[in-house]
Amino acid sequence: MIENIYSELKVGDSAYIEKTITETDVYQYAGITGDFSWLHVNEVRSRQGHFKTRIVHGMLLGGLISTVVGNQMPGSGTIYESQNLRFIKPCFFNDTIKARTEVTEIMPAGRVRLRTTCYNQRGEMIIDGEAVAIPPRKHVIVEG
Repeated sequence: MIENIYSELKVGDSAYIEKTITETDVYQYAGITGDFSWLHVNEVRSRQGHFKTRIVHGMLLGGLISTVVGNQMPGSGTIYESQNLRFIKPCFFNDTIKARTEVTEIMPAGRVRLRTTCYNQRGEMIIDGEAVAIPPRKHVIVEG
C-alpha cells in the first residue's frame, strides 16, 4: 500500500490501476447497490437501447478512481472531499479500463486537487473528472 503525505506531493504526481470489467463485476456491483437497470443486466432489452448492448455502471468506474485515490495517489489514509465526473463514452463488458489520478494543484489547508480519468483499452477517454482530497499529514504505515 502506498502512502503519500501532503508535504511530499507535487503537481504532476500520478498513479493508475488497470482492470478488465467482467460480467461478474457488473452483477456484483448491481447486487451491492441495487441498480439492476436493464442498461446493465438485460442483454435482450439493452439491444433496443442507445448502445445496442449492456454497459457498465458509470459509478463502478468511479469506484476504480476511488481505488487509485485511496491506495496509490495520494494513497492510504487519504480522505475524499469531493469528486465530479463527466461520462464521455460508455464502458462495455470486457473493456480494460485504466483509472488514473494526477495532482494538478497543491491547495491550502492540507488539500490537493486531482484530475481523475478513465481510459479504455483503445486509449479513448471515457471519464474525465476532478477530485479534492485530503492526504495524511504524517506517515502512519511503518515498513519493516
